[in-house]
Amino acid sequence: MRQRWLLFIVLLAFPTAAIAQEAAQGASNGPQNILVLIDSIFSGLVESMAEVLFFSIGGIPLIVLWLIGGAVFFTLRLKFINFRAFKHAIYVVAGHYDDPDEEGELTHFQALSAALSATVGLGNIAGVAIAVETGGPGAVFWMTLAGLFGMTSKFVECTLAQKYRTLAADGRVSGGPMYYLSRGLAQRGLRPLGQGLAVLFSILCIGGSLGGGNMFQANQSFSAVSEIIPISDWAYGLILAFLVGLVIIGGIRRIGSVAAAIVPSMCLIYVLAALWIILTNITEVPSAFATIISEAFTPKAVEGGFIGVLIQGIQRGVFSNEAGIGSAAIAHAAARTEEPVREGIVALLEPFIDTVVVCNMTALVVVITGVYQDLDRTGVDLTAAAFATVIGWFPILLSLAVFLFAFSTMISWSYYGERAWTYLFGDQQTQIYRVLFVFCVFVGTVVNLESVLDFSDMMLLTMAFPNMLGGFILSNEVAADLQSYWDRLQRGVMPIYK
Repeated sequence: MRQRWLLFIVLLAFPTAAIAQEAAQGASNGPQNILVLIDSIFSGLVESMAEVLFFSIGGIPLIVLWLIGGAVFFTLRLKFINFRAFKHAIYVVAGHYDDPDEEGELTHFQALSAALSATVGLGNIAGVAIAVETGGPGAVFWMTLAGLFGMTSKFVECTLAQKYRTLAADGRVSGGPMYYLSRGLAQRGLRPLGQGLAVLFSILCIGGSLGGGNMFQANQSFSAVSEIIPISDWAYGLILAFLVGLVIIGGIRRIGSVAAAIVPSMCLIYVLAALWIILTNITEVPSAFATIISEAFTPKAVEGGFIGVLIQGIQRGVFSNEAGIGSAAIAHAAARTEEPVREGIVALLEPFIDTVVVCNMTALVVVITGVYQDLDRTGVDLTAAAFATVIGWFPILLSLAVFLFAFSTMISWSYYGERAWTYLFGDQQTQIYRVLFVFCVFVGTVVNLESVLDFSDMMLLTMAFPNMLGGFILSNEVAADLQSYWDRLQRGVMPIYK
């Protein structure tokens, strides 16, 4: 425990220097608005961390190569399980294989909803708009491709999370990359490596929960709500922080219940609205697809050309569906099942729903309406403008959808970060994390979008380094478990409960 605290402090030492420098500069300028100071400090922290965490090969960030390369490797190694098991995944989510006597805290559907509540959100609404705005329509092609291959990455990490989870005496489940990295690699004689990767993942997961899972959501939900309701950023931040605090105290069971109620209904409303706009402009759809495909390889006026659009598409796709970074594995570890592969199969639906369906709906609306060419709008404001071109009153409903999506994402990510915090410091320290998480809800509403987005990308994407490395090492194990499960499924020896 002491070693984990020491490593945590050492890794924070560098950005702390940046905070001190910014704070000193702010103080020397005399009295100023505390919110401006917070924004200045946070921006300095993000800039300093970027110099350490991101580096590129041939103009492409290593993390992008790592994620897409790993997803392709898993897909080929597991013989395209992302497509072979699609139908079976739907049957499992429908409850046909739910055994109430198996250990766990959530049904398959609740686990999927909890994980989707963390992925289906502002990455689909604001993130897609940002991808099209900065990378052009061609970014959508690479985003979709990353989602299809990412289905297998999600399968691998969630299967391992189930296999190496731990069960407490009171029925609570602890699982995720930090457990299969430490326990799985230890069984293969790589104990020091596994422990080091588990600690690194936990630290990055905490950062990801505070960034993309928290501050980005708070920032963009305020941007949407303030267009409809006149409210200051600090007042909105306080209200949202209070509501988030009420839910996260209840743990994963309350989070799963809330997510199961919010996510399906809001997804349905959002997708129906997008379909209405697409059908209204049905004659423009072939042209939109042609633009997306052509600009995927020959982008127009995009910084970085082909490499630029490729990076934007993959980054925004991963930011949205989180395949390969290991976050969803924490939620799926809590599912009631004694078949780890079965939960992995459930999990592969996430990138499909999130990226292939919802993200492409947003992208088609933004491209068809042509609002992505409006340089005065960005993020959620761009998406709202696109919907408003056909449904004038929809920005009001979109503001509600954004708020609920952001809220559900934050409560799920609070659980992810809390499990990582617990792994590092024990159950007795969770209240410290919860207070920190709620405080960051407020911070997210008062800092600028660019800094929040950069911080979110850094934390979320770098989680893939330890997570995917563990997946590579344990991939033969996953392949063997999958073969056993699939053989039994094909022979019809698995009980069906409804």
